[in-house]
Amino acid sequence: MNQLLKSLTLIDAFSIVVGSMIGTGVFLKSATMAQWAGSVPLVLLAWTVAGLLSIAGAFSYAEMGRRYPSAGGEYIYLRESYGALPAFLFGWTRFWIASTGSVAAYGVGAATFLSGVISLDALGGKTGVALIFIGVFSLVNCFAVSFGGKIQALMTAIKILLIIFLIAGLGLISEKGPEVHSSYLGNVETHNFFSRFGMAVLAALWAFDGWNNLPMAAGEVKNSTRVVPLALVSGTLVVLSLYLGVNLVFFKALSFSEVMSANSALYPDAPSVAAKAVARFAGEKSLVIVSCFFVFSALGAMNGSILTGARVPYAMAKDGLFFSAFGKVHPKTYVPLISIVLQGVWAMCLAWSGTFDQITDYVIFSSWIFYSAIAFAVFRVSKKMRFISLFFSICGLALLVNTVISAPKDSLIGLGLISLGVPVFIYFNGKKRGALQG
Repeated sequence: MNQLLKSLTLIDAFSIVVGSMIGTGVFLKSATMAQWAGSVPLVLLAWTVAGLLSIAGAFSYAEMGRRYPSAGGEYIYLRESYGALPAFLFGWTRFWIASTGSVAAYGVGAATFLSGVISLDALGGKTGVALIFIGVFSLVNCFAVSFGGKIQALMTAIKILLIIFLIAGLGLISEKGPEVHSSYLGNVETHNFFSRFGMAVLAALWAFDGWNNLPMAAGEVKNSTRVVPLALVSGTLVVLSLYLGVNLVFFKALSFSEVMSANSALYPDAPSVAAKAVARFAGEKSLVIVSCFFVFSALGAMNGSILTGARVPYAMAKDGLFFSAFGKVHPKTYVPLISIVLQGVWAMCLAWSGTFDQITDYVIFSSWIFYSAIAFAVFRVSKKMRFISLFFSICGLALLVNTVISAPKDSLIGLGLISLGVPVFIYFNGKKRGALQG
């Protein structure tokens, strides 16, 4: 039997959505966002805009999930809407940048948090520990998908409870309110203001990235036409609420300048925003427990990304547009074993080669090209979701244009990596046609 099994329940599906989204971003990206936005209200607005965009995307994907409840998610949506080439380029990008880049970023993020507790030199530093994390969780997902789903459900439940505890604890202990009137932008020209705000939204979108993961495993979800849309929308709403709560207490606990100078590309050796906030009011000793929670949170998101990401090259291989080994299902565990293993190997390469912010910027830019295209496909075929999907597509396009202007080098690298898939598609498509004619 070379087919995937429908083993994931509604709780598993909800956990994949929430657990894949809550990783490292909410504890790290506020510093980068503060540097771009320049004030507390704009940082919170950027979080809100990113959350609303993700919810609009979740509604659009929910509609596509009802129409195409198969493993592969966006790959299937693009194939049915635009044809084989756009679908292949998505799958190509997903394997080489997006899924593996997310896994790598979570590994680096988890290692960053752990380095604040113990020395990692004996294990090869942050990079060495990131590689170990990726390897272990790739191995875990080589077992039955129901096993990975249950692990995801458990880790997500613990994460939600601990985040609520973090919000309540910092909110009660902190006496001062957020610096809502502080601004560090000065006299910024209007076009630069919007450009900077767009980059802050882009940073926030990394923390929300993962809402789209569940459809990739739709072929393994029980009653997927009902469960996938419900889990997508409810999970994204829960995450937005938690993120806003966390950031409010961060700015209540810390001054704006302290948030700006937390761990980021500009301050790579500084503690994270979350670590600073907890240390301020609970003491340095609390950092051990808190850092362990942050490591746990990142690993939960990594598990969700590994579980779902490997299903895209599986779907491509089943279509004859990728190496056939990726389409093979293990006869005992019924998972795409080779796809999971090779995904883990490439994620390790990415973790070894780049920093957290570099990896996440490549992931978000390349991903949003396809997110916008899928939402526009919904606009074309669904009257019910027409306004939401059009809003999502326009915002996504504006975000991409702003990124090209604000970060042309990273944008060109992302576009170049996508374009490399064209000759590969020509090769596989020609090989497929030859086999059919023969």
